Order: sequence, then C-alpha cells, then structure tokens
Amino acid sequence: MFGRALTSVFWGLVADRYGRKPVIIMGTASVVIFNTLFGLSVNFWMAVLTRFLLGSLNGLLGPIKAYACEIFREEHQALGLSTVSTAWGIGLIIGPALGGFLAQPAEKFPNLFSSESLFGKFPYFLPCLCISLFAFGVTIAAFWLPETLHRHNDDDDSCDLSYDALESASAEVKEEEGREATPKKSLLKNWPLMSSIIVYCVFSLHDMAYSEIFSLWANSPKKLGGLNYSTQMVGEVLAITGFSLLVFQLSLYPFLERILGPIMVARIAGVLTIPLLTSYPYIAMLSGFGLAFLLNCASVVKNLLSVSIITGLFILQNRAVDQDQRGAANGIAMTGMSLFKAAGPAGGGALFSWAQKRLDASFLPGSQMVFFVLNVVEAIGVLMTFKPFLAQRHD
Repeated sequence: MFGRALTSVFWGLVADRYGRKPVIIMGTASVVIFNTLFGLSVNFWMAVLTRFLLGSLNGLLGPIKAYACEIFREEHQALGLSTVSTAWGIGLIIGPALGGFLAQPAEKFPNLFSSESLFGKFPYFLPCLCISLFAFGVTIAAFWLPETLHRHNDDDDSCDLSYDALESASAEVKEEEGREATPKKSLLKNWPLMSSIIVYCVFSLHDMAYSEIFSLWANSPKKLGGLNYSTQMVGEVLAITGFSLLVFQLSLYPFLERILGPIMVARIAGVLTIPLLTSYPYIAMLSGFGLAFLLNCASVVKNLLSVSIITGLFILQNRAVDQDQRGAANGIAMTGMSLFKAAGPAGGGALFSWAQKRLDASFLPGSQMVFFVLNVVEAIGVLMTFKPFLAQRHD
C-alpha cells in the first residue's frame, strides 16, 4: 500500500500522457514478476522489498477506472465502473481464501507435494505462482485492448468518413488546440473531485478495518464473542460473498444507479450498513444452521452495500474531470485510498484486541464495541455525502 501511495499519481500522469493501455500492461507484468519473487522470499526483508516494488510499479487501478469510464457511453458508465469495483471486491475476498487454501501445500497435500520439493521449501510459493500465471494470461490479453485516450466520437454510431465528419473532426482539432493553450485547472482545487476522494478514503478505511475484524471475529472462540470458525469455513463464507458481488454489480447496480443516482445509492447503502453491523454480535449467539445461514446472508449484504458505495464514488470521481486529467485524478484517489487502507487493518486489529480485554464492561462489551466503532466511521462517511461537503460537477 505504501509503494502504491507513492507512485499512483505518477502512473496516472503517464496514463494521461501516453495512454491507458501501456500502464495496464506494465501493471499486470509487475504482478507476474514481483508476486512470484514474493513467493520465493528467503527472509522478511526480501518479502517487504518485493511487495513494495509490486505496489510501486503496479499503477493499475487508476487507469483501469479511467478506461472503464471511457470505453462505455455515459449512460452505461455505471456498468463499466461497477465491473471494476466488483473485480476489486472479489479479489479482496477470493484472494485471501485462495491463499489460505493453497498455502503450505506440503503439509496439507503431502501426497502431491513433497517436503523436499520447491513447494515444501517455500510454503507460500504455490498461491503466488497461481496468481502470477493468471496475471501472465491477463498481460498477454491486454495487448489486444483498444486504447481509449483521445477518443472523441462517443456520439457516433458509425465511423463513416463523410465530408461532414471530416469537417467536424477538423473543428475538433482546432478546438482541442485552443484548450491546450488554456492552463488546466488544478485537480487539487477541483472540489467535486477532492470531496469525492475524501469520502472514498473514509469508506475505504471502514472496508479494510471490517475485512480485518471479520476474519478475527469469525476465528475467535465463542467465549470471546466470536464464531469459532476455522479458516476453511471463513473462506467458504467469503467465496459465497464473492459470487454474489458479481451477480449484483453486473445486473442490479446499473439499474439502481440510473433510477436513484450514485450519491443516493451510496447514502442508502451506508445507512443500511449501520443496523446490519449492529446485528453481528447477536448473530454470534446462534449456532448450527441458523448461524451459518444468517452469517452468509449478512456477509453478502454487507459487501454488496460496500461495493455499491465505492462504485458510486468511482462514478463521481470520473465525472468530475475531463478525459485528459482522468488518469491523474484516479491516481490521486488511489494515493489517498492506499494510505487509508494501510491504516485499516492495523486499526481494526488493534480495536479488536482492545475489545477482547473488556468483555465484562457495562457499556458495549467485547465485540459490540468493535462494531459500534465501525458504525461510527460509516456514519461519518454517510454524513459527508451531503451538501455542502460533497459536490457534483455541473457542466
């Protein structure tokens, strides 16, 4: 996260200058190289260095958001950006589950992997290798992506080079040259952009803290207010959640966004999250099928609400700037998000550890305090979606 925070703006500027496609290819190629090296780390500092280089050289998400916004017409941009946020959300859910399942294969699958083999000497190499192979396939496929930068014929259904079209293109070139002579507006002074980024950072902090707390809470024993789930059971819950994200974001979210708008969807999702998180300590009191059913339902709904909020803020950020500044704008958003997401797991873990020491407190004992603090952060984010803080661009 720290490496990504340092270089996200740089990669955004590169994407605005040279195109989205080169940065996308560079990002996926860096995953192939440095994720493989991470799995082959022989000490702590090699692991830290490879992760830092992976974050620094992988400026992928910002240009991908710009690309998804530009490849679709304006009325379908919600579908494009919801695809990005869905892929991101599924990665955060399926990634840890896949890593937990494939890590230490010599111990889990001794009939397939010998303790003297490469996978025995490097117990975390197998999940890293699988991800690197997938990233290699994506890198090859990315060479066939069309470039979206400087595409100006969004309203034309055909590419017929008639006389009128050529005249229009000539006028556009002159208009573009006139705009280039005019100084660009500073992104830091673009309040519709910066306000949406700040709100995005708050919700990102909440989401990362929740992800950390959910795993700790599910693994902790019943006497401490947890679920006493194994890592495999937690992985199953996350896998179900990941599939539901894909279905919702590709089918229902674009429809809701067209009716209500991205801000209203984000507000509703934020408000609904608060009573849902309040119910978690009471879900832990159940057992058997009732616990499994309600936990899966709660996890699915929680992540659907979170991704709906993030997608809405993606839309606001990309609508707040012109195309020639979209890469840099998304880079700024990635920088802020990386810093807040880096603090999320540490803050969530510290909060959970502190709550475990106050199981007998009269006010919000144990896990109730954990989810109360998460709700406070969520409520702050919801309040920030109202005017005068959150502004929209009006052309």
